[in-house]
Amino acid sequence: MPYIDAKTTLSLSSEQKEEMKSEFGKLITILNKPESYLMVSIEDSADLWFGGSKLEKGAFIAVSLLGNAPSDLYDKMTGKICEMLESKYGIPGSAVYVTYTPVNDWGWNGRNF
Repeated sequence: MPYIDAKTTLSLSSEQKEEMKSEFGKLITILNKPESYLMVSIEDSADLWFGGSKLEKGAFIAVSLLGNAPSDLYDKMTGKICEMLESKYGIPGSAVYVTYTPVNDWGWNGRNF
């Protein structure tokens, strides 16, 4: 049950949001989670500041998942997220924060896992 909440300073078209959602779907498998249960939220044109300065290009990515994953997989996921955001959207890795939140209780379809 993974969830990715992405905020970016960029204004994205519907096609770009669809592409980003698909990229997250591929990347979530790094954490041994299936895309078939992935929920994604993308907020574009967000105001983000880093070190007191407003970012022209930046992103905050929050990844929540049922259970936990090993630190080395989180590290690999962060690298791949930064790589994707830079290559496809021109957002430098130095302007990207990624957080991971393990969740013990996750509800879906009227019950908890």
